[in-house]
Amino acid sequence: MSTASAPSRPIRYPVALIADALVLLVFAAVGRREHDSGNPVLGVFDTAWPFLAGALAGHLIVLALRRPPGALGSGVVVWVTAVAGGMLLRQATGDGTAFSFIVVATCFTGFFLLGWRLVAALVARRRG
Repeated sequence: MSTASAPSRPIRYPVALIADALVLLVFAAVGRREHDSGNPVLGVFDTAWPFLAGALAGHLIVLALRRPPGALGSGVVVWVTAVAGGMLLRQATGDGTAFSFIVVATCFTGFFLLGWRLVAALVARRRG
């Protein structure tokens, strides 16, 4: 396996879960700030929970496949399930899934869910 896909010192599941949750919470916070509405804390959670649930499903898949959670491939699984699951849950609960929102959510979450994994791999490579 290449260094870019799996750091030499693997990232543990709790760390990956927290990092991914922070990315999704920041995504929701930025969106809520741009489209200010209601209580900021509850609003962030209201926006984030479908994506957090989708990401959790992705982490369960990664765990079942016994893949390192910090690997880039694992990040792709988490990213796809976070966005797809998040949009499905938003649709099911009557929240918006406008095309522009799907594009922004896909780009932002992809950049950061994969980005922190790439940075971790680069740091591990330099240390290794």
